[in-house]
Amino acid sequence: MSIRLARGIALVGASALWAACAKNDNKTDSTAAADSAAKAAAAAPAPAPAPPPLNDANIAALLDEANAGDSANGNLASTKGTNAQVKEFGRTMMRDHHALRKAGQDLAKKLNLTPAPPANDTLPQAAQKMHDSLNAMAKGAAWDKAYIDNEVAVHQSVLSLLQAAQGAAQDTSLKALITKATPNIQAHLTKAQDIQSKLGAAPAAGAADSGKKKSP
Repeated sequence: MSIRLARGIALVGASALWAACAKNDNKTDSTAAADSAAKAAAAAPAPAPAPPPLNDANIAALLDEANAGDSANGNLASTKGTNAQVKEFGRTMMRDHHALRKAGQDLAKKLNLTPAPPANDTLPQAAQKMHDSLNAMAKGAAWDKAYIDNEVAVHQSVLSLLQAAQGAAQDTSLKALITKATPNIQAHLTKAQDIQSKLGAAPAAGAADSGKKKSP
């Protein structure tokens, strides 16, 4: 065998060996990557299942809870509020939400629909917690602001609920009730935001006036 031929065979053999090693390395890398991905997937928390869509019984229950909570807090504001606009807003909430609640209850009775809140419902607990907090607070500007701030947040949440309920409701009468209630809730929100802006501006104005009096 010539030296040239021997070298050629050696070179081919080395190339084949390198290719085999590279293939094995790639296979090892792929296996390691797959194992790492599997471990990462196992370690990652499973995504929370999407809540089931609201049905008519859920919607009836949620609307009743929202109206009950706002009516109760409105009643409290009508007696405990010190700002004239806050007191009047409380009386409006007590009246309007009582009427909305009665309309919902009458419709549920007409439809032979038993309200049933969804499994993830925390609305009654949150409403009760806020009511207890307002009940425990002393009268004054801080009370008025706490009540109005909550009313803004609550009515924003109720508008979102009405939007979701409008799309999920099956009964046409329930859809009509939601359609009728939505402008009222929007008007409540707009009024609450207006009062909120005035309550927020009052201390600043008072501080400015105080500063002017102290100036020589």
